Amino acid sequence: MRTRDFSAAPRLAQSGAMFTGATRYNGLGAWITLSWTWRKLVKRMKGMPGYCWHTVYWERPFTLGTIAYFETREDLLTIARSPEHRKLMQWITEGTKNATGGYIRLFTAEPDGYTNGIWRAEANVMQHIENYTPLPDDTGPKPVTDAASEIV
Repeated sequence: MRTRDFSAAPRLAQSGAMFTGATRYNGLGAWITLSWTWRKLVKRMKGMPGYCWHTVYWERPFTLGTIAYFETREDLLTIARSPEHRKLMQWITEGTKNATGGYIRLFTAEPDGYTNGIWRAEANVMQHIENYTPLPDDTGPKPVTDAASEIV
């Protein structure tokens, strides 16, 4: 069901801000050097108010990325001011000695979303919504049960 109340949902679903980023490192040696500061940064991040969850992903050959969720955008931005993050970013951007590319994107959650079953705050019910969320060109409700509402 559509909702603005995510109180029954897991902490991750209650987050309001998401960080995603990646860095292409210059090899295994850079990863080993990175690991010393990275572990300290993660320890600080996990202990921060507003931290919800994070994961790391890998792309060949030496790209590591992070996806992290925080309660608010301000909580997310706070980690960037830590000594561990500053040290890490200075090391990464030391010319192309340690890395050759990277990006960061920040996202904020819309207040509306969807929940089902045990994660619904208003009732423990599994059911679909009656109408699709309107798209800009929609005229009137588009029932989920009506195949004519589908986009093909």
